[in-house]
Amino acid sequence: MAELIDVPRGMKVVKSIVVKRLQSGFFAEVFLVLHNGQYEAALFLNDKFKPGPPIPYPLESPTEVNSHWMGVRPSVGLSPDEAALILNEVECENAIHKQKMVDRWERMNS
Repeated sequence: MAELIDVPRGMKVVKSIVVKRLQSGFFAEVFLVLHNGQYEAALFLNDKFKPGPPIPYPLESPTEVNSHWMGVRPSVGLSPDEAALILNEVECENAIHKQKMVDRWERMNS
């Protein structure tokens, strides 16, 4: 695993879930992380942490290519398969460890 930049204090990176090359040439990588006592997904662009929701959020106007997004400024579009993989990893890891995920990001940004 590459040296990740700006990982928030208290966040433990567990494993990579999705890696994709963006049209801009950047690499987007979504990791499974342990943060605030629960498993979440975290977005990194070229190995630098980008804040945003802890799971993929549905797009208001999905396309055949992208149905979900993660990150803010910039956000990254995710295909239905990528979003399903990420959501499944987060849900399974929380279930295994008997954690109930609380989406604090949605409350803070409503």
